[in-house]
Amino acid sequence: MLVAFAGLPGVGKTTLALRVGAALRAPVLPVDPVEQALGRYGLVGDVPGMAAYGAVAGLAEVQLGLGLSVVVDAVNPVASARGLWHDLAERAGVPLRVVEVHCGDEAEHRRRVEARQPDQHHPTWEQTLLRRAEYEPLIGPRLVVDTALDTDPMPGILAYLR
Repeated sequence: MLVAFAGLPGVGKTTLALRVGAALRAPVLPVDPVEQALGRYGLVGDVPGMAAYGAVAGLAEVQLGLGLSVVVDAVNPVASARGLWHDLAERAGVPLRVVEVHCGDEAEHRRRVEARQPDQHHPTWEQTLLRRAEYEPLIGPRLVVDTALDTDPMPGILAYLR
């Protein structure tokens, strides 16, 4: 199966994606490091963002072809990025499971973002607010997880993936 995480920076996507990958014994493919690597080679602006998604989709396709499940860790802010995962799952003949992560407590979300070192990988709160303004609503089947709640979301996520 292909598991695609989506949500703004600082909501807990990576933590959950890594836990899901460990539970499924599946590779976790994050988009951010690929985007950073492209930037180190001078690819900046909007191009490396979609190029990073395309590169991760290519790597995911190889893993799916080996019979492995794959977990993708990405913001997935727009329909065109999300469409990659739908197309890939269809080509590979595997189910797609989308997990949209958000933090329903804005003060907690801000605290998490500001607790990180701002850099290319970790945006500031102001940059996160800009990304939120550009974030297109996710439409279609998915599990929505609120990491501001005191309960561990993993049992619900794993049940959704079965």
